Order: sequence, then C-alpha cells, then structure tokens
Amino acid sequence: MVSAPVFVGIDVAQAHLDLAVRPTGETWQIPNTDAAFPDLIGRLRALAPTLIVLEATGGYEHAVLSAVAAAGLPIVAVNPRQVRDFAKAFGILAKTDQIDADVLALCAERVRPAVRALPDADTAELAALLARRRQLLDMLTAERHRLAQARPAVRRSLQQHIHWLEQRVHDFDDDLTRRIRRSPVWRAKEDLLRSAPGIGPVVARTLLAALPELGRLPRRPLAALVGLAPFNRDSGRHRGRRCIWGGRRTVRAALYMATLVATRHNPAIRACYQRLLTAGKPAKVALTVCMHKLLTILNAMVRTNQPWRDALAE
Repeated sequence: MVSAPVFVGIDVAQAHLDLAVRPTGETWQIPNTDAAFPDLIGRLRALAPTLIVLEATGGYEHAVLSAVAAAGLPIVAVNPRQVRDFAKAFGILAKTDQIDADVLALCAERVRPAVRALPDADTAELAALLARRRQLLDMLTAERHRLAQARPAVRRSLQQHIHWLEQRVHDFDDDLTRRIRRSPVWRAKEDLLRSAPGIGPVVARTLLAALPELGRLPRRPLAALVGLAPFNRDSGRHRGRRCIWGGRRTVRAALYMATLVATRHNPAIRACYQRLLTAGKPAKVALTVCMHKLLTILNAMVRTNQPWRDALAE
C-alpha cells in the first residue's frame, strides 16, 4: 500500500519554530536553536516528507534551512508575500504562528514550489559581506544628508562618523577583493563579467553572490527571477501596460546602475537604448528593456564561458 504524500510547513520566529503536517494535521513547536535541530531532523526524517516549506523571514530562517537541507530533506524558502496572498485566496485572514505553519503546509501540498540548491558557505559569506556593505553605504548617505543641515554643535561628531564609515566601506572592498581573487572559479567568473562594458566590481560581485543561477537558466526564467520579465495586464478588450514585478531587488538595482553606464559606454546597449528612444518609448521603458538585454548577454557569456564580444549582443 502506497502511503499518502506528507507536506510540512515551518513558521519561523526568532525564538521558536511552529510546524504543521499535512494531511495528518500534526503540529508542534520547538526552540529555534542549533541544539533543537537534531531532534527536529529526526522527526522530519521519520515523516519522510515530500516537501517542507518555510518563509524567508529576514535571516531567522537561515540556520534551520541550512540544517534541514544538509540532512538531505527537501526544503524550500518562499516569499512571505506570496504565502499571504495564498492564504487570502483560501479566505484565511487570521494570522498566528500556528496558522502560518498550517498555511505553509497547505502551500507545500497545493503549490509545491520547486526545491532550489542552497548557496555554498563561501557564496553565503560573500552575500553577507555585500549586504553589510550596502548597509554601511545607506548609513553613510544618511549621515552626509544630516551634515548638510547640521548645527555647529554636532558637525564634528557627524564628520568623524562619516570618516569612520568611509574607512569601513574601503575595508569591506578590500576584503571582498581578496576573497574573490583567492578563488580561481570566482576570479575567472568576475573577470568574465567585467569584460562587458558597464559591469564594474560591485555589480560583478553582486551577480556572483545574489544570482548564482546566472548561466544555468534559460533567459526567460532568469529574467523572471530577477524581476525583469514584463507581465500582461489585459482584461476583455482592455490592453494594459506591461510592467515588471517582484524578483531580486538587489540584483535589479545593481543591473540598473550597470545599464545606466552601458547606455553611454557599451556600443550594443547604447544602440538599443537610442533605437527605443527614437521609436518614442519612454526613457524608463527603454532602460528596462536594456537591463533585460544586458542580463541576457551576461547569461550567455557565463553559460558559454566567453568574454564580451559584439557578436554576443546581436
């Protein structure tokens, strides 16, 4: 007799994890600590789940996600917004930790999101360094804005903090460079990406850390993953404007800055941009199309392990 598939939802909080199992309806709660994970993994293995789903909750999920994936169990982190929309579609408006776990188990059963390979430890560290660098830059920008309108009593303090932040950003850049150049694989891939006019070190490193799928996916799924795939908005006779939605904001922001540079210094992207403007497209639309084009070219470069060539842009 074949047993029914088992699906598990895990709601992650800072202090504890709430779990729900479908179709049995079993629930339990454990601390969100490394010491509790061996017991959790043992119980999950006994269930032999088809799929385990949890939400990405700002970092609290990383430890349990890594531990369960390392145990060889099928687990995936999903976007909280998508889970909330899924709950609303079923008329589930209340929200508690246990209800969220039930909804995640139901999502695992009905939607069955695809399990993706987790980044290795080096890639995760690179991503953490880049995230911290962005935080330092945000603080630096805020302090510079405060300095512009600061009274004399606080100007010295702001100037000292700005100098300290600038030094920390410089230190992070040095650390990132050392880590990249130490790895033959990363060094080769960074050099490959930077051969494209418009791609600088920050953009290349962002792509390495935040888009490991580059070169492994077809262009359309990759564009959707980044948030550069236009979605239809049609109903009846109405034909709405196509627009991009969702995706990886960090990657999209990096590509935006790279494309701005490329519209001036990359012959293929500049020609595409000017052609769209001449055709009457708004500048924002033209820039988004060029972002999509640049991503497609970079994807082909990494997939074929070929540096930038004008032929790739045709």
